[in-house]
Amino acid sequence: MKVGAPSRVPTATLQKLLDHRIKHIVVIDKENRSFDSMFGRFRGADGATRGWLPNGLSVPLIRQPDHLYLDIDHGYAAAKRAYDGGRMDGFSELKGSVQGGQDMALSQFWPQDIPGYWTYARRFTLDDHFFSTVMGPSFPNHLVTIAGDPVRVVDNPSGENVGQSWGCDSPAGTEVLAVARYTGAQYYTPPCFSIPSIPEELSRAHVTWKYYAPPQGWSGYLWSSLDAIRNIRYGPLWRNVVPTWRFFHAARTGRLPHVSWIVTSLPKSDHPNFSICVGENWTEHVVNSVMRGPDWRTTVIILTWDDFGGFFDHVAPPREGFVGPGFRVPAVIISPYSRAGLVDHRIYGFDSILRFIEQRFHVAALGRSDAHARSILDSLDLKQAPLPPLRLKPQRCPASDYHIPYRP
Repeated sequence: MKVGAPSRVPTATLQKLLDHRIKHIVVIDKENRSFDSMFGRFRGADGATRGWLPNGLSVPLIRQPDHLYLDIDHGYAAAKRAYDGGRMDGFSELKGSVQGGQDMALSQFWPQDIPGYWTYARRFTLDDHFFSTVMGPSFPNHLVTIAGDPVRVVDNPSGENVGQSWGCDSPAGTEVLAVARYTGAQYYTPPCFSIPSIPEELSRAHVTWKYYAPPQGWSGYLWSSLDAIRNIRYGPLWRNVVPTWRFFHAARTGRLPHVSWIVTSLPKSDHPNFSICVGENWTEHVVNSVMRGPDWRTTVIILTWDDFGGFFDHVAPPREGFVGPGFRVPAVIISPYSRAGLVDHRIYGFDSILRFIEQRFHVAALGRSDAHARSILDSLDLKQAPLPPLRLKPQRCPASDYHIPYRP
């Protein structure tokens, strides 16, 4: 993302502080929430409590329930329809928007609905202009978090037999929509790519990393993004893609790698139509495990969501081309060196995470996007007294929240 001023290049003193104080970076990538749907009511943030209809009318955003009945369409075509040339008034027209007679695309949580997420935002740093990279759904935006370049991909893979695999493991004949850089022409390509990735660069620099994800055949394997990088999926580095549950032991015992990505199963991912209560509890389990372990004092946790999920956001993303940026998503920077209680209004994106990893571990940028991105280093104050851990007690979710069938 090129919009906005790039982050400062760390001075020698700042780089020394960064190298000394930050040893571990953890990226928690959750599912399908716009900024306004999560933090539109957050004091001091650029949020909204009203949305727009195609006829120009402004309506209140209704209170969103713990879980929906259906997933809302949030593919590339749906995102463009919601964007509507920057008017941001097409969300109510998306497939699945109206559920039970109410417009769920124009809905948001209240603070008491997601108390853990709001506590993290109040105690640490909330970035309220953090844009998804691609104006589309999960697959391309997850890809950006490890490759920087989504290879012009704008949608989720599709095909007769696509089920639990979206990358190189997807069935023969699977294709994904892509858009030409300069003309906007659409074409289809297999979802298995030979492109550079940050995990490969880290390995060359002898920096340890793990991608924690559900194994093949399990719910959530769709988001195991390294499955889409051919040279990793069929090479020795695939051994660093490990089951999600291993993260908790590594965090508690002080054995975190330098860089961790972590994704989980559908029911725990915050993905509609699943329970936000269950998803938030899983996130707190991840963060608590770091805070209970010896690595907390040298860790930055980046909690973010991959795409807008069909939910309203009032800030039109700055246009840079046919692919993106996409809509705003929440991002909370959780660290002893977070700027406590700050709402950071500067522009960030998934490539900002890559830029931060590259700065900390002295590896070259993958391409122009991450090279020119504002690093999330700007959400940290490495000179402050470290913040103590804040371990949260999970909510008591209704038993029914754990038995919700997925309805696309």
